[in-house]
Amino acid sequence: MTKIIVSIALAVILMLGINKIADNIYKVEKPEKSAYQIDGLTTTASNASADTSSENANSDIMALFASTDLGAGKKTFSKCSGCHSIADSKHKIGPSLKNIWRKVGSAQDYKYSKALLTYGKTWDVDELNGFLLKPKKWIPGNKMGFAGLKKAEDRAAVILYMNSFADNPLPLK
Repeated sequence: MTKIIVSIALAVILMLGINKIADNIYKVEKPEKSAYQIDGLTTTASNASADTSSENANSDIMALFASTDLGAGKKTFSKCSGCHSIADSKHKIGPSLKNIWRKVGSAQDYKYSKALLTYGKTWDVDELNGFLLKPKKWIPGNKMGFAGLKKAEDRAAVILYMNSFADNPLPLK
């Protein structure tokens, strides 16, 4: 019985070691430009226009709080609820979003990506709006696998809904 257990342990250790060595030998860098180009799709845009559009989106979000309600926020938040809890401080795949108005990457007992830990900002309406629009673009290197909420109304509704679960909610309406 001992020989069988030792053999299995040795096989597992050997497999892990070979896998690690192979990863180091055959490390592949991500290309900067996609190998497959789609005709008619332009992906280059000037940084000035991107900055202007994000500034407009941030200023427009404040006006949308008056026309949205918690019901719409709850409905839209259902996309988030598979990975995030909001009613309590228990973490799921993602951190709990209760009391969202805190430093980015600061929820207790959650292992954040290096990108979020080093971001150094505090969640506010503009930060959350930009992040919910395109999480991977707003904070590059984070491990959130969500594409984002395209509609400003949806982002406003979710922010309003999350605000309602904060111990110190912001006066959004």
